[in-house]
Amino acid sequence: MNDEEYGFQNLEMQPGLTLISSSWERSDGWDPELRLITSQGKVLHKWRVDRDNVFQGEILGQGGNQAGVHGSHLLPNGDVVVNLEYTGTVRLNSCGEVVWELQEGNHHSVAQDEDGSFWTPGVSSKPRQKSEMHPGGYTGVNKDVWVEYIYNISTDGKINKKINILDIIFNSNISYILREAMYNHKGEDITHMNDVEPLSKKMSDEYPNFESGDLLVSLLGLNLIFVFDPDNGSVKWHTTDNFAMQHDPDFVGDGWISVLDNNADWAGGSRIVSFKPSEDSIRIRPSQSDLKGFFTSGQGKHQRLDNGNILLSEANAGRAVEVSSEGQTVWEWIREPIDDSTVPKVTNAIRVDLTQEEVASWSCSSVDPASTSAQK
Repeated sequence: MNDEEYGFQNLEMQPGLTLISSSWERSDGWDPELRLITSQGKVLHKWRVDRDNVFQGEILGQGGNQAGVHGSHLLPNGDVVVNLEYTGTVRLNSCGEVVWELQEGNHHSVAQDEDGSFWTPGVSSKPRQKSEMHPGGYTGVNKDVWVEYIYNISTDGKINKKINILDIIFNSNISYILREAMYNHKGEDITHMNDVEPLSKKMSDEYPNFESGDLLVSLLGLNLIFVFDPDNGSVKWHTTDNFAMQHDPDFVGDGWISVLDNNADWAGGSRIVSFKPSEDSIRIRPSQSDLKGFFTSGQGKHQRLDNGNILLSEANAGRAVEVSSEGQTVWEWIREPIDDSTVPKVTNAIRVDLTQEEVASWSCSSVDPASTSAQK
């Protein structure tokens, strides 16, 4: 991402379909659901995530009966891989049938690697005592905390790799951040990981400090994002500056890492903060004033699009909005309210490079192939 792209102002919507994650009411209550929509809001396909049908037997984790979908990834054949928050990961086919499920307290983001596997956070089924976190415990840790892990999951739902995030931090030069948090934090949810994604081989030459396969991680509880090598655990870069309770850092090209700054101190709205580690540079664009009232104190996502626009998920307002690089709205979609004071959250909105013709080819698709030629 160069300076010209940062100043590029495109008032056209980026073509493609949008995958929305929210919840919808059924006759027997509310369930998380993914909907694939057109730019006009027409629903082309749905995936209902029925907790009781997805996970059999005892439900582990913190999710409870109201766990929603946060992270998701749509595959070209119509399968979706989703996290039912703090419960597990499930792969559904285009008919909504379970292909596989993995119950490891998985939560927040789902990112696909170049080999087809998936990276996602997970968490222990209960707070761990210091002696259970790690053989011998951690020096200076005298409280029980939720222990979070990074999982690499194969295309058929098997665990390829499990990384204890506390091990990574305590064995690095940023362990002081975690020790201070454990000393000052009264709760058990110390790290609260909300994103992990790999640096692709295709993009790695643009990041001289990093290598292909390095992982970018966001820990909301520590106001910390960092990049590390998952093979040897070495932390290569980190920052705790210029954001408050952030979400969704992304490698976006030309050496930049883009972050949704929730800016949860309630001072003027959320914004986009970008870092270029190789030059120690920071940009704030769009800012709070550019985004004109966009604010989500929790959750939320952002996606930088090929034409320079940004697709934002304003979770707490039940809204997805596409803006230019200067923050001007070019498209939006808003959930219908439940009542005068409540609207369902939109936990994620993702622009996908699929056509209606491709959706029509999926099993159980309701799209009429004959009607797609004139549609966008």
